[in-house]
Amino acid sequence: MFSARRIVLKIGSSSLNHSQGGLDEEAIAEVVDVIAALKQSGIECILVTSGAVAAGMGQLRLHTRPRDLAGKQAVAAVGQGVLIERYAQNLERHGLVGAQILLSRIDLAEASRYHNAQNTLEKLLRLQVVPIINENDTVAIEELCFGDNDSLSALVAGLVHADLLVILTDVDGLYTANPKKDSSAQLIEEVDDISAVEMMAGGAGSILGTGGMLTKLRAAKIATRFGIGMLLLNFTRIGELVELNEEQGAKGTYFHPVKHRLAGRKRWIAYAGLSEGSIKIDDGAVKALVEEGKSLLAKGIKSTEGTWERKEIVRILNLVGDEVARGVIELSSDEVELIKGLHSEKMQELITDSSGEEVVHRDNMTLMMDSV
Repeated sequence: MFSARRIVLKIGSSSLNHSQGGLDEEAIAEVVDVIAALKQSGIECILVTSGAVAAGMGQLRLHTRPRDLAGKQAVAAVGQGVLIERYAQNLERHGLVGAQILLSRIDLAEASRYHNAQNTLEKLLRLQVVPIINENDTVAIEELCFGDNDSLSALVAGLVHADLLVILTDVDGLYTANPKKDSSAQLIEEVDDISAVEMMAGGAGSILGTGGMLTKLRAAKIATRFGIGMLLLNFTRIGELVELNEEQGAKGTYFHPVKHRLAGRKRWIAYAGLSEGSIKIDDGAVKALVEEGKSLLAKGIKSTEGTWERKEIVRILNLVGDEVARGVIELSSDEVELIKGLHSEKMQELITDSSGEEVVHRDNMTLMMDSV
């Protein structure tokens, strides 16, 4: 099905939480055993892990998860050290070294910090270290959170140019319906077109009814657009990853990467960089961007929302509010308000220090899959 030399493994809280509270030590040991076996066969591994809150609850002997942000962050702060210690102890059994990396949204949103994270991870892998990544829950504010470790793992896969993202979960994969409510539900072993799967996802008893499937489909969309395949696998089958490059592979749901993948800077523009506002454009401009591969000019702009400076990222919407593209804008929000709807000659008369006639150049723009 696939051949992988570098993989990102993501494991969620449901697989790491012990039924009696705290961390499941056996689950952590099993994860590390598989990583060691994969490395023995020449496959580099990056681990994206949840579990800090569970570890903190165990240390503090809490039986219920805090509901307020400060409480969650305090418990995560206690748990982070415990979590990395458990992984380090198990890696040591195999003669391996781990490195903790705590990422917040801003670390990937700023281009310089994005490249710094990328360089650090590459250096760790060259040193044969296993990077262990989690969101920096103790300091992140809600507006700068990834929202879920599924999305974080997809962004990390793009960051390190992985061949495969494996999301370990508590279900066998993606089904035609919710298997807990529909006995006729069938496991979907391969997905070529995520948009077709999403059309099946609405309504009661849908495929999104189990295993946090919505965030996993979102992660699959990001990873596959990066040209990275994604495997959704039940944690109980983690041992099958040892035969990852064998003909039988590991049985779950495999999402095939798209043929025309996003590369380099366009990955960052589409999913890592933070959008500062939005521009609504007319149908002619949509056609120029999507079908003709052109840059965005002032003439096609109808309205703006938000505030931004030059060289920040904005969302480009059609007239009904669907996101068509995302790009690095050449003008501030005040300047765009001044020149929207004007021909390029008039725009350049008003904005004398503009770099050209383009408001968003096609080289600094990424089309978003839903709108193409």
